[in-house]
Amino acid sequence: MPNRASLILSLGIMAVSGYAIVAALGWPLKTQLFPLVISVPLFILGAVEAAWVWFSGPRFAQTKDFQRPPSEVPASLARQRTLRAWGWIFGFFLATILVGFPVAVPLFVFLYLKLEAHEGWVFSIIFAGIVWACFYGFLDRLLHLPFASGLLF
Repeated sequence: MPNRASLILSLGIMAVSGYAIVAALGWPLKTQLFPLVISVPLFILGAVEAAWVWFSGPRFAQTKDFQRPPSEVPASLARQRTLRAWGWIFGFFLATILVGFPVAVPLFVFLYLKLEAHEGWVFSIIFAGIVWACFYGFLDRLLHLPFASGLLF
């Protein structure tokens, strides 16, 4: 019996990315490039995961690496961690709307490293700068993908 949760997740990823691929194919080339660059590899990885889970059998279905038993994590701590994760997700979404994707990505990386991961100033600034350079260099300068500037700009 394959691991149902992994199989359902990988099939769901395939469905969402497959829809994105089909929807993007009707758009102009410059517009469809970004969704296709993301969706095609995501679909392939989802298919590989689904095949792995389906054909690996029960031998790998019970693997519990990197998981703690539920009794080790108090419910209040689990709830707090969940709310913090949702807060970061919502914050990134809000930053994307307000300042635009090109500013929100390095800002999010910097704030997450500094506030959540408790990294030093130098590492946080350098890593956020590298993320910005990769984002700007690859998506803006190389692929010429247009991004909305955000509501504040």
